[in-house]
Amino acid sequence: MSQHPPAQLVPHKAGGSGATSPSGSQTLPPLATRVFEGLAAVRGPIVVLQGVTGVAYGEAAEVLLPDGSVRRGRVLEASEAATVVEVWDGTAGISVGTAKVRFAGHGLRVPVSVRMLGRTFDGLARPIDGLPAPLPEAMVDANGAPMNPVRRVYPRNLIVTGVSAIDVTNTLVRGQKLPIFTGSGLPHNELAAQIARQAHLLETDEEFAVVFVAMGVKHDDAAFFAQRFRESGAMADTALFLNLADDPPMERIVAPRAALSLAEHLAFEHGMHVLVILTDMTNYGEALRELSSTRDEVPSRKGYPGYLYSDLASLYERTGMLRGRPGSITQLPILAMPNDDISHPMPDLTGYITEGQLVLSRDLHARGIYPPLNILPSLSRLMKDSIGEGRTRPDHPAVANQLYAAYSRLQDVRSLASVIGADALSARDQRYVEFGQAYEERFLRQRPDESRSLDESLDLAWRVLSLLPEDELARVSEDELAERYLGDEAQVEDLR
Repeated sequence: MSQHPPAQLVPHKAGGSGATSPSGSQTLPPLATRVFEGLAAVRGPIVVLQGVTGVAYGEAAEVLLPDGSVRRGRVLEASEAATVVEVWDGTAGISVGTAKVRFAGHGLRVPVSVRMLGRTFDGLARPIDGLPAPLPEAMVDANGAPMNPVRRVYPRNLIVTGVSAIDVTNTLVRGQKLPIFTGSGLPHNELAAQIARQAHLLETDEEFAVVFVAMGVKHDDAAFFAQRFRESGAMADTALFLNLADDPPMERIVAPRAALSLAEHLAFEHGMHVLVILTDMTNYGEALRELSSTRDEVPSRKGYPGYLYSDLASLYERTGMLRGRPGSITQLPILAMPNDDISHPMPDLTGYITEGQLVLSRDLHARGIYPPLNILPSLSRLMKDSIGEGRTRPDHPAVANQLYAAYSRLQDVRSLASVIGADALSARDQRYVEFGQAYEERFLRQRPDESRSLDESLDLAWRVLSLLPEDELARVSEDELAERYLGDEAQVEDLR
């Protein structure tokens, strides 16, 4: 790159309304007046300048083209030798000799406003629903600000999703980060849309909102999400961020950060309880790996950068509640495990940062059961302090524990039946087979548009457990058995 002359600082007068594209849409608020002309190199999605001083890592930048178009980016590297700028909209058509680069003097900022609810945006928080951009209440740093751990409040109040397998056995708690581990071909998109439509607070009139982020999705998946939200009426309380598969991969890095910036504004400035759904985080990881390769960084496991853990933590840790501030942020990231490998770097590192996981089962899906949620490897670590007396129902913890224990015993019975045959099972084991069929077909199975209240899910769990002999229910108390156990065969006959 030494054969290219250093970039030259050229005078430039900043406009009062910010930079605009040829179509007239605003791309950034007014920037600094420092504009450099002349690039040293263009390589993939990055441009390189030499002789630039006073520029910081992460600083927002714009590449100005002779035809008046503007492409956004950020500084990836700033040193005496060279300044490297990542261009999110791609570098096609950028000429080394004629392009100019304008630096903002600050990091990437995105507009946030409560008026963004009910709207659809791209990964850079630009509206793509054909309506004018909402008037921003503030321009905030997309990277957010770290939460003071001393001011964090321990999560204790649940969010009802309307999905029995989640609400009863893997409760989602306000301020929790609870990922869904899935695989290719499993109905995670349907489940994500269902949770976004049905999620609500339990017996409270506090405001609730959903920020839904789809990263690297196909056009038909994006249309599916938008259609489901519009048809259900949930769009009014939802901000939808769509990054399509054919959008610049670098936009995928910004999309969750822009969405979380809006969530923080809604939660801590407007006192709303915000559920953030991120799908698919594996596509985010692929974009991060591509960026790392472009920068010639030394790869780590499976080609991912060595800072993958800290990068994921910078997203997941933007979750929780703050003492003295209203509102909360809850995250539900979705990760498609390549080859169903739970030890893959993305789910593996995610599991170290988050408070549990929900795991979808390919076997249950193959048998036509929706949602195919396998409760045995699933876990909600904050659930134990958020259910029971004074929060949900007194019998909730015992029912959840008993379902786990009974479904675990069922796997042993099914393994035995595969060896000796179902007809050779004991009468007690036959009851477990009946329980398993009822659990999967009546408790676990739901329609994608079916929302159950928490009481309905708990009552259904008791009906399923009542198929087992009373002395097998060792995880519930005698008082709970006396009150809830259905001893009358007629009451559970329809479950068989």
